[in-house]
Amino acid sequence: MENQNQNLRTMISETPQKTGQKVRLCGWVQTVRSHGKIIFFDLRDRSGVIQTVIIPKMPFFEQAKEVRSEWVVELTGTVNERPANMVNDKIETGKVELFVEGLKVLSKAQTLPFSIEGDGYDIGEDHRLKYRYLDLRRKRLHDSLIFRGKVNGYIRDFFSKENFVEVETPYISRSTPEGARDYLVPSRMDQGKFFALPQSPQQYKQLLMVAGLERYYQIARCFRDEDTRGDRQPEFTQLDLEMSFVEQEEVMQLTEKMLIGLIKATAPGKKIQAIPFPRLTYAEAQQKYGTDRPDLREDKNDPDLLAPCWVVDFPFFEKDKDGGWTFTHNPFSAPKPEFDGDLAFGNNISEIVAAQYDIVLNGWEIGGGSIRNHRREVLEKVLEIIGVKNIKENFGHMLEAFSFGVPPHGGIAFGLDRLLMILQNEPNIRETIAFPKTGDGRDLMMEAPSEVSAEQLNELGLAIVKKPAAN
Repeated sequence: MENQNQNLRTMISETPQKTGQKVRLCGWVQTVRSHGKIIFFDLRDRSGVIQTVIIPKMPFFEQAKEVRSEWVVELTGTVNERPANMVNDKIETGKVELFVEGLKVLSKAQTLPFSIEGDGYDIGEDHRLKYRYLDLRRKRLHDSLIFRGKVNGYIRDFFSKENFVEVETPYISRSTPEGARDYLVPSRMDQGKFFALPQSPQQYKQLLMVAGLERYYQIARCFRDEDTRGDRQPEFTQLDLEMSFVEQEEVMQLTEKMLIGLIKATAPGKKIQAIPFPRLTYAEAQQKYGTDRPDLREDKNDPDLLAPCWVVDFPFFEKDKDGGWTFTHNPFSAPKPEFDGDLAFGNNISEIVAAQYDIVLNGWEIGGGSIRNHRREVLEKVLEIIGVKNIKENFGHMLEAFSFGVPPHGGIAFGLDRLLMILQNEPNIRETIAFPKTGDGRDLMMEAPSEVSAEQLNELGLAIVKKPAAN
């Protein structure tokens, strides 16, 4: 058994506990240094960095002289304590080093197109996104993905303890008018018809309430074909949840409990300015701060100060650019009870207040939700007010479901990318996403969007019609 254990790979972070033992390490050569005739590799794996020492009498010494930065190697040897005057307090393995007794080159590397040392902010973003797999070797981004995983893990643990059920909803569905443009997916089997990628799981999560699930959550992917906006992505991640038989206060209290726990567990260096979170009505926020996303930090120069707040009582409707009515959040919200009559008869539309609530953090909206409209006739009235054509064709599935007994329900969705951006003090959400698109929606690494072959188009019954060139 002892010999078998010697053949198992050891993570670099484990080496301080293995002084005097033989280990096998695998990773990337971060730097190569020669001091006299001795060669030093700084070896990096996911868990950390360790100094390794190769002396001239080793049979692989000449091979070691050829090794360059970012080559992938396997090293075997003995973990030794460093001399007291050689301890490096800047790294967790700074009290030990590996005396190398075996070297195997697993993969060679060309010179990287940019340095992965430092934070990388000085390098053009397009260049970094083209070689994103290299950019992610950078410690800042590497740690960011690990942090994201911890946040997701906390979310799953929290909602499991609160008796929620995690349900995955479809990625291809029907195109319905929900505010943003849909990404369309042509059907090969039913030529001329299309699926759409979901702008959010909104309709599915409400249908899960009709199904009697009562408490649902999901870390969901969402897709919106929007015009270029610096802080948006064509695809992004939401924490999505829905609850039956609840009122607004219950949703807000649970959400606040989750966010406080998440910050304390994953970002303990952050300070929450006020608990419970302050609450403002939409009218108060606009009057006092001129925005419905106020930054309430008492010291805006403190990057570790968090000032979450709730903004409630939003107008249900607002005028669109053509003079008609549109919704401020989504058409599935319920009015506050005192406005039921106005909505039912279409009176005083501009005065109707919805049971909607946003959570704002340091001037950013990080989440929004509402108590939903669970009455079929009232939902039809909302769709009529906002001018949805062919209501039954577009939303017939929802209206039919709402005729079979629907519990009152409500929920909220968090923009996880934006929350992570704030918690990690990043300048934009692209820094928190493993493989983001550019601000104008392009994937420079995969060179997408791209043309497809004539054969693929023929299978789908599609043809490309190019716009005439502008004069």
